[in-house]
Amino acid sequence: MTLKLRPAGQKGLGLRRTYVFSYNLFQFCGHTWILANTVARFFTFGRDAVADSFYSVGFVMSLCQLLSILELFHIADGIERAKLPPRVFQVTHKNLLLILVILQEDVQSQPVVCVQLFFWNILDLLRYPHELLCVLDTPSFAMMWTRYTLWTVFYVLSVASEGVTMIVLLYESSQIHPPVILMFYLPLLTLGASLTVWQLLKEREVTLERWNKKVKRK
Repeated sequence: MTLKLRPAGQKGLGLRRTYVFSYNLFQFCGHTWILANTVARFFTFGRDAVADSFYSVGFVMSLCQLLSILELFHIADGIERAKLPPRVFQVTHKNLLLILVILQEDVQSQPVVCVQLFFWNILDLLRYPHELLCVLDTPSFAMMWTRYTLWTVFYVLSVASEGVTMIVLLYESSQIHPPVILMFYLPLLTLGASLTVWQLLKEREVTLERWNKKVKRK
């Protein structure tokens, strides 16, 4: 994924760049706060911090995830050069799972929810610094490699955690028949995640190839 600001006059270009920079900076600061809060609480309260992890960072995480819907418009408008279907899948299933967690308060204290929030937070902290550098036209190879390599590894772990979280959510609910939902949800999650990883690996190959060509020209 790369950020692309289409030429539309100096003023328009400046406004678009300011908007995209502000969005990515907000997401980066939000997830940095979440990670710092989580780590500080864990060292202060130990395992007891896991039970109320959602209560301490849930609002900020929910806000960041809700705002991630804007990224679909970024891609559709051409601000961000990326494939729309994988991003639709990522944004949709994360927000859906988050809504289900919010609706079921009994599940919010489960350790798997804390693990899920941790993976989501790490994923975004691996991504948004790279986006910020792209907006500033100062890409870093280290950040780019992290974005396309470590991010993919953590994404697979996050999807596996999402499957476990959904199982916990469904079996804790008295209004849903778990086997029926899981029979459809887990295959769709696996298929969507597989296509996303495949697309990410293709983007990684293309991006690294462009970087190598750029280095050779210098």
